[in-house]
Amino acid sequence: MRIAVPRETAPGERRVALVPESCKKLIQAGYQIAVEAGAGDAAGFADAEYRQLGVDLQTDAAALLGSAELVLKVTAPAGRESQRDEVQWMRPGAIYVGSLMPLRNLDATRALAARHVTAFATDAIPRTTRAQSMDTLSSMANISGYKGVLLAAVELDRYFPMLMTAAGMVRPAKVFVIGAGVAGLQAIATAKRLGANVVATDVRPEVKEQIESVGAKYVGIELKDSAAAGGGYARELSEDDRRRQSQLLAEECAQSDVVITTALIGGVFAPRLIAADTVSKMKPGSIIVDLAADGGGNCELSKPGQTVRSGDVTILAPLNVPSTMAYHASLLFSRNLTAFVLAFTKDGAFQLDFNDDIQQGAVITHDGDVKHARTREALQKRQ
Repeated sequence: MRIAVPRETAPGERRVALVPESCKKLIQAGYQIAVEAGAGDAAGFADAEYRQLGVDLQTDAAALLGSAELVLKVTAPAGRESQRDEVQWMRPGAIYVGSLMPLRNLDATRALAARHVTAFATDAIPRTTRAQSMDTLSSMANISGYKGVLLAAVELDRYFPMLMTAAGMVRPAKVFVIGAGVAGLQAIATAKRLGANVVATDVRPEVKEQIESVGAKYVGIELKDSAAAGGGYARELSEDDRRRQSQLLAEECAQSDVVITTALIGGVFAPRLIAADTVSKMKPGSIIVDLAADGGGNCELSKPGQTVRSGDVTILAPLNVPSTMAYHASLLFSRNLTAFVLAFTKDGAFQLDFNDDIQQGAVITHDGDVKHARTREALQKRQ
């Protein structure tokens, strides 16, 4: 079976779906691999590294995609709105594997179904022990949590750690992390390593132990209804719980030097958690890093992709944070894709098996239909 790895063309995207070490493993498993020339350049992987492994380097993206049974990408394939109509370049019956984010990319999803491409979204892979090695969402969230704290540390006009100097003691910065998923826990751990005093919250009280295990103090309210939605995600709160949670967030933000937000509903859309009024009461010089900007943002004043000031508060809302660490982001993403492909490989070919819980959870389109229930409902609402 032939695998194609096209160059990523989304604005600001520097990652590559397969790095050379993964190509070697897949070739050993019996696959033929073709990579678009220059696909790995921005991530630090030169064409020569692929060529040495016997990878076929191609300059014609249409021919590359048209010759492959299996297409591996970081992002959703470009559609008719682009000069590169990657969906139409794929052969009918081909298999796509990548971070499709179908609810954010409904047009691409519809086009994949119409093209009779079987699309697997690695961001929809079930959060199970068996599937951990394939979970690109967690791998990329880990990077976001780490980098988000570094962005805050650079922007903040004071130290993170407590210092004892000849001029006297410097108190540590207080960092407040909202959301204790993968990104939030990594943000906590990174802020602690930098010496900050870290407080964190999550609407799922069962993660209190995880927050404390990485060195933060847990703060939270007692919810009337469970906020856990399964798969490590949170659901929307009731009106009363939301009001009490907002009060808690406002109080903690007012006392913090840095606020890191990571909250997503269902891993896709960002609830508004920090109101403009809350920002107005924060300390002068404080920083908000909204790591949920790709989903719309947790802060009312966030402008995705921009850094803005509201009074004396600076709000960063970076997009596609993993791409800013393209080398390691590509390495981890590639390992996730390779684990997924090899788990279903037999005799050098990827085997479809929708009785398997991983494929069943990750399949978005197949045989002309949208199989993913939430995506299908979203598409129906648009009609």
